[in-house]
Amino acid sequence: MSQDNPNTPIGASDPEKVTAKDRALIFTIIIVIFVVAGIAVFGFLTLKPGPDTIQGQGEATEIRVSGKLPGRVEEIYVEEGQRVKTGDTLVKIVSTLVDARMEQARAMENVAKAGESKVDAGTRSQIIQGAHDIWNQAQAATGIAKKTYERLQNLYDKGVVSAQKRDEAKAAYDAAKAGEAAAKSQYELAKSGAQKEDKQAAASMVAVAKSGVKEVNALLEDQYLLAPCDGEITVIYPNVSELVATGAPMMTLQKDDHWVVFNVRENLLKDIKTGSVLKVRIPALDKTVDMKVFYIKDLGTYANWQATKATGDYDARTFQIKARPEKPVENFRPGMSAIYEGVKK
Repeated sequence: MSQDNPNTPIGASDPEKVTAKDRALIFTIIIVIFVVAGIAVFGFLTLKPGPDTIQGQGEATEIRVSGKLPGRVEEIYVEEGQRVKTGDTLVKIVSTLVDARMEQARAMENVAKAGESKVDAGTRSQIIQGAHDIWNQAQAATGIAKKTYERLQNLYDKGVVSAQKRDEAKAAYDAAKAGEAAAKSQYELAKSGAQKEDKQAAASMVAVAKSGVKEVNALLEDQYLLAPCDGEITVIYPNVSELVATGAPMMTLQKDDHWVVFNVRENLLKDIKTGSVLKVRIPALDKTVDMKVFYIKDLGTYANWQATKATGDYDARTFQIKARPEKPVENFRPGMSAIYEGVKK
């Protein structure tokens, strides 16, 4: 039986036993390191990165329906989300000002025609007096229209009224001046008697009056706004009874010409060109469709992919690609996501 070493502290282990434990621990750590390193090398050699996912979205042409007739919305015949056909009536606009201008234009046409008839029938004292009275009325109307225009011009200069109101007063003043000139011409024609030149002038006045009626009719053509194409009403801007200005949008019509838009880095464009057929998956519909590329355009430097110069790589530009389904896709709507899955071989 061996004796304890008096120099060994109480509670200390045998040096040979401590060395054996340390060696076992070191051996275990080395095995774990080799296993982890082996797994990493195997994964690096066998696993490959998946293809880049290019996501786009559906788009469609939107048309803003507007007209040249300023006035008040009297009736809206459609609602948002409703499908319409080309030529369907969408909205009715009324304008008391334009209606008044139409009455004025027709009255001027009647005056011109009456003057032409008087020239053909010869001049009588009653005709001369009547023409003079009409001229006086036209002068009075011109004076009123001029004052109205000058007042509105002053208010416009002060920012009180809109340019549209000022322009309407100017148009009324111009029409009154034209009416005065026509009435004066008819009076002078009646006073001087009918000659060949007088008859030609009367005929010209009739033509001028008719053109005035045509001009107002051109405005009234937009009293009823029609659908320019087949599609779906997506937005209606005014409400019934609201005032609208010339060219103000009434509603937005979305055409039935859907496509998808992708933003693609240039290093992924090697297989894509105009006319290429892409395989595109639409997750919302759970289907893959063929789409033909019809548009490719560089988005500019603001959309560049900046490379890290230390890696020796280069900046990649971004291109916008538009592709249209080769066949109509049921229930496909603008805004839906679209995933590019490659070029169809």
